[in-house]
Amino acid sequence: MGRSSKVAVARYAWSGRERLGLIRVRGDVLVLHAMRWPDEIRSPQELLPPPVEVTDEEIEGALALMESVSRDDLDGEEFRDTYTDALAEIIAAKREDKPLPYAPKPEAPGQVLDFMAALAESVSKARASRGEDADVHELPRKKTAAKKQTSAKAATKKQPTKKTASKKTAARRPRSP
Repeated sequence: MGRSSKVAVARYAWSGRERLGLIRVRGDVLVLHAMRWPDEIRSPQELLPPPVEVTDEEIEGALALMESVSRDDLDGEEFRDTYTDALAEIIAAKREDKPLPYAPKPEAPGQVLDFMAALAESVSKARASRGEDADVHELPRKKTAAKKQTSAKAATKKQPTKKTASKKTAARRPRSP
């Protein structure tokens, strides 16, 4: 195959299914490329997004954004495969019956923001910058769920009526023969 510059199409079984593949020579090895059967391929027309009008300014803005986040170098600590390195350390430790390597603790969670306080501060700054009265009043707080339950229980607790009271006292009295 290498001398003839041809490839072979083959059927093979993989994971309980018959599949289609392309075999070619690459260097000193045979390489198998998985292919799809015709019924597994969707028409590209199904995948096309609806047509959209894009202005030149939008295109220029998109190009500027891509340029601002592009990099020429892919070297450095952030492009290292730390997962594979950690897995190799675990495998080596298990092979030698050593304790597993120390796993670093995750970073502390970020600060939780009170959105209402941030909104009130933003509104007061905006009003102050316009020269308006910058008073922002705090919204009334709702009752907590525990307070609601206790007040609801107290409201629904019924006072015994005369009939139920007389039944209870009648049940306590000894019956005469």
